Amino acid sequence: MPETHGRRRAALRGLLTAAGVDALLVTDLLNIRYLTGFTGSNAAVLLHAGGDEKTLFCTDGRYTTQSAAEVPDLDKVVDRASAAALVAKAAKDPKTYGRVGFESQHVSVEEYETFSEQLALTRTPGLVEQLRVVKDEAEVEALRQACAAADRALDDLLAAGGLRPGRTELEVARDLENRMLEHGSSGPSFASIIAAGAHSAIPHHRPSHAELKRGDFVKLDFGATVDGYHSDMTRTFVLGEPADWQREVYDLVHAAQAAGVRAVAPGAEVSEVDAAARKVITGAGHGEHFAHGLGHGVGLQIHEAPSLAATGVGTLSAGMAVTVEPGVYLAGRGGVRIEDTLVVRAGEPELLTLSTKNLVVV
Repeated sequence: MPETHGRRRAALRGLLTAAGVDALLVTDLLNIRYLTGFTGSNAAVLLHAGGDEKTLFCTDGRYTTQSAAEVPDLDKVVDRASAAALVAKAAKDPKTYGRVGFESQHVSVEEYETFSEQLALTRTPGLVEQLRVVKDEAEVEALRQACAAADRALDDLLAAGGLRPGRTELEVARDLENRMLEHGSSGPSFASIIAAGAHSAIPHHRPSHAELKRGDFVKLDFGATVDGYHSDMTRTFVLGEPADWQREVYDLVHAAQAAGVRAVAPGAEVSEVDAAARKVITGAGHGEHFAHGLGHGVGLQIHEAPSLAATGVGTLSAGMAVTVEPGVYLAGRGGVRIEDTLVVRAGEPELLTLSTKNLVVV
């Protein structure tokens, strides 16, 4: 998608001008992928404020063929030390490249000192990330596909009886991840969380050899990856007829999640979105049992800006992709989390994870 990547680079140039630099050394591989489409493991970009004609892309000889296909619209430099090679290019042509900014949050002290021996660099952190926080339609489509792969995998798992007493958490995790691959995922978005019984009260439990048992809550937090974009979804099930306390906790989290989703809108303060869901749980006397933020941005990284939390700062904008994932965790008994990935839109948000949120008894 050269046109898409070209538009992103053009948008970044406005931020370079505002930051007072003539060029930006981009070294973070996710940011490079966002700006160029390159998916290899070694690259750097020297993006010029004046246009692509003066912008340079550098990778090493392993990726000559791949970079020609993925980055057909930028001049190439071939060098194993990609970032250093572009710094040297800028240092030799100060008239063209002028004041050069760099991603100071992604460059080590040692690298900075090495670069500075040739060129005075200006700290310009987070410029590409400012663009990445609002997704374009190509990104939203990749997110839709990733969410669909996860939804279909969950449907298959349930239809095959994959959640049943006697299976281990690890067996369920491997089964679910394999099914996501069958539906177009290149790999899980993160290590799947399968948490049964008392383990479901641990927000980020790692799957173990513990067996699922009748009467357990079983919490599944998982996601698929498509074209580098991540989905994120949590659903909580009950094996066998739920106890009254389980229905009560589930219904509470379900109501809180719905309140959080309703609060997602352009212009909404991120802290207020968190508060909309949190007050439902706090009002029921379980405030201390909801100890994490309501959600986060999702895209090329599974966790990225914005942060939907009481301590979060800023407002939502149309096109942001976020999760809404309240939970109630009762230590030693069990817990519930319900999570969706959605896109901020004018009016109602676009829900990307479509698996039912009603209490499912398996």
